[in-house]
Amino acid sequence: MEYSILLQELRNNFGDSILLADDSADIFTVTIASKVIKELIIYLKEKQDFIFLTDLCGIHYPEQEKEFGVIYHLHNLVENKRIRLKTFVTRANPQVESIVSVFSSANWMERETFDFYGIDFAGHPNLIRILNVDYMDYFPMRKEYPLEDATRSDKDDRFFGR
Repeated sequence: MEYSILLQELRNNFGDSILLADDSADIFTVTIASKVIKELIIYLKEKQDFIFLTDLCGIHYPEQEKEFGVIYHLHNLVENKRIRLKTFVTRANPQVESIVSVFSSANWMERETFDFYGIDFAGHPNLIRILNVDYMDYFPMRKEYPLEDATRSDKDDRFFGR
């Protein structure tokens, strides 16, 4: 499977919802509008034989307008081809449609992404915390806190290459 042919088919079927495509790295990557992510994943599974969901995870880019992302890795086992899909949502509406009805393995992965990033998966059958305690009122993987304690006076930055 040529990625340029796949990209053309995706553009023919999803048009302006394909925001960016890149095959320069080790894996073909397509960034897509969040409103059609489930539809695109169904298309890839049914029409392009990407029948294995390798991974689904969240990401947080606080400097971007759409700062939360969901990344999907799919595998076509017949042709041994992989694709990475990215979609981004805003802090005001961090919601992506669930793909549990397409890949049952997404159940746990979506719950984990919700648990750590606070991304809501619309239509998920049981979207509750899976690894953190239920009463936790924040999402620990969000980049909302400084990495270092600015009040510390006992460290010398020369030892850390700064």
